[in-house]
Amino acid sequence: MQSVEIARAFSLNARILIMDEPTSSLTLNEVAELFGLVRRLRSEGTAIIFISHRLEELFEVADRVTVLRDGSYVETRQVKDVTRDELVRLMVGRTISNLFPKQEVEPGEVALKVDHLSCAGIFEDISFEIHKGEILGMAGLVGAGRTDVAHTIFGVVPPTGGTIEVEGRQVEISTPQQAINLGLAYVPEDRQLHGLIPAMDITSNISLPILQKYTRRGWLMDKVEQEAAFTAAQQMEVRANSIWQLARTLSGGNQQKVVLAKWLSTKPRILILDEPTRGIDVGTKAAVHALRASWPQKGWPS
Repeated sequence: MQSVEIARAFSLNARILIMDEPTSSLTLNEVAELFGLVRRLRSEGTAIIFISHRLEELFEVADRVTVLRDGSYVETRQVKDVTRDELVRLMVGRTISNLFPKQEVEPGEVALKVDHLSCAGIFEDISFEIHKGEILGMAGLVGAGRTDVAHTIFGVVPPTGGTIEVEGRQVEISTPQQAINLGLAYVPEDRQLHGLIPAMDITSNISLPILQKYTRRGWLMDKVEQEAAFTAAQQMEVRANSIWQLARTLSGGNQQKVVLAKWLSTKPRILILDEPTRGIDVGTKAAVHALRASWPQKGWPS
């Protein structure tokens, strides 16, 4: 889909081309092909604005870089005259010394076990187990099936074969609600399509999976809901005018923080993160990695 969208833009023979996160869903080979096209267009006189949170891409294709922060202009530099650390500092307003914190945690008992899991026509024979206090990474190219496996574990698409065990007990998960009841939470890859309801405010998005917690005799206790949403948004450092701000008006990084706040509010025992840092700035990326690193310390796997 991303390749088709890029091809459509190139077909217009534009004199000015604006590319907003064009590589977010591309493989390394596809990115290399795209950069070749970008360089060719530049040599032919096309002016290109290339928007990206991936700093290595800017150093590869850009001549000048302009940094924005919270909707305001910060600075413009020649790429050859700026370092990656300087760009990070300009983007977040402070120095980030460790973007990928790693903390050693002694794994506990098996929290989730998947045995010969299959979904007809999509993937087959997937087996792994993850312990309490452990982070399990799942890698693969775009289309390899990582998201499909996550969907099946979370009940979005029921399996056609194999078994799932949660804390030693075999379970049947055919809906997301069953997964939530078992202590699972899933932060999806596409936050706008699957993670948020853009037309709803921050409060409504955060409280959605556990709305019953804020109801009594069929009535919504809106004050309790608002207080909980405010606390969750503060903990995730969501930058917004208020908790009534619509999700669609937030930056990509703040939208991702709202999605994280929503699922962490369910107090899950097993947290599934699908491309949690896709399309977000380096400051938010550091916050997400810090959360991921601290999560197993609490005895919960991800």
